[in-house]
Amino acid sequence: MARIMFIVGSDFEDSEFRVPYDRVKQAGHEAVIVGLEAGKQLKGKKGKETITAEKSVKDVSVDQFDALVIPGGYSPDHLRMDSGMVGLVRAFFERDKPVAAICHAGWMLAEADIADGRTLTSWPSIKTDLINAGAHWVDREVVEDGNLITSRKPDDLKAFCDALLRQIDQGISARIGGGAGMEAEQPLVH
Repeated sequence: MARIMFIVGSDFEDSEFRVPYDRVKQAGHEAVIVGLEAGKQLKGKKGKETITAEKSVKDVSVDQFDALVIPGGYSPDHLRMDSGMVGLVRAFFERDKPVAAICHAGWMLAEADIADGRTLTSWPSIKTDLINAGAHWVDREVVEDGNLITSRKPDDLKAFCDALLRQIDQGISARIGGGAGMEAEQPLVH
């Protein structure tokens, strides 16, 4: 059983939290909601979901978890203002643990300075932000570039969750890319 951290702030995209959260639990893994304050109620932007942060970012460590999920909506924009949350995301990336970001969660990847040189997707309105952060942006339902898993929108949730669960169970994907004169590794772009 793996332990998966979900970082969530107010105004998260309801389905982008609920679907991966339920899929992780259905697969037999533990899902833990981490926010800026433990015990704080968080509302989804569509009003369908109200959840409670189980742990504070100050009280958790990357060593306690196997993977990270970052739902979209306005939540990632709120969370990227907290240096502890940004540092936690960077630590997951640096420890080569799966980091799954959907929709506007790409903002957190840019803020954590982990988008540079990576192939990513996102909600189209943050394409320029990711390109400016050094990412190669593509319009696909899911992209796996090493331990970074990205998707565009709620319609992509099945592919997003499948990629996350595959990396939890089978290990991280190969890196996409390669420099000048190098052949790219086999990308996992769906």
